[in-house]
Amino acid sequence: MSTKLELPIHEFTTPYPVTAREDSSIDELLDIVKNLKVRHIPIMSNGKITGIVSERDLRIISALSAREKFLVRADDLMVSNPVTFQSNTPIEDVILEMSEKKIGSVLVTDEKGELQGIFTVTDALDVLVEILRGRK
Repeated sequence: MSTKLELPIHEFTTPYPVTAREDSSIDELLDIVKNLKVRHIPIMSNGKITGIVSERDLRIISALSAREKFLVRADDLMVSNPVTFQSNTPIEDVILEMSEKKIGSVLVTDEKGELQGIFTVTDALDVLVEILRGRK
């Protein structure tokens, strides 16, 4: 029988995260964060993951003037090559890497590299709660 931390990441992943394009404006990204209440936005180009933008990144850049913000796009702000895990990776491996590297979110892909979901620190806390309650 598997221990709780050997369960695959896909069981705890937020599926189908909201994404944006590399050419998305700062205002578009801010609207996504505000209206959809997300803190991490995977950035895509031609169906492939190219980066990720966090709410923190956007808060910093939002101090720019309207003219300066107009010049900045998602690909200027994003973290390129974000940490990804395949959906069958044990949850323990994911959480350990997030902790060691102080990462707030990772992207979850299928075996072809297609985006399947996002796993955040909040999701990791949900895992801890489930384990403590003995539900998984």
